[in-house]
Amino acid sequence: MSKAFTPTADRPGVITGNDLREGHNLWMCDGGWTPDPRRATLFEDEAIAELALLEAIGQPGVIVGPYLVEAKRGPDGPEPVHFREAFRQRGPSNYFHGIQADRRTAEAQKTESAHV
Repeated sequence: MSKAFTPTADRPGVITGNDLREGHNLWMCDGGWTPDPRRATLFEDEAIAELALLEAIGQPGVIVGPYLVEAKRGPDGPEPVHFREAFRQRGPSNYFHGIQADRRTAEAQKTESAHV
């Protein structure tokens, strides 16, 4: 497990987790949770962030696995600092890649040939 992140004014953070019912990525914002990471609350104070994280942990019927992660100020709101978080923000891919794409194409071609 990685070392816990502690936000500061120079290294702020956001709280993120997953929606219990849908599994989508969510970010804590004023008034609850948002699927838009740019609307996330940016925490600069360790104590305030810890209280907010405890609040998130206290919502097991809403959010799964909440955690505090480093973010940076961007022109449109918080932005990810680490690759993992940038990847999470893009969301799941609904497309096959690499070997899976090749197999899927081959299977589709077989099916089309069988129906001609």
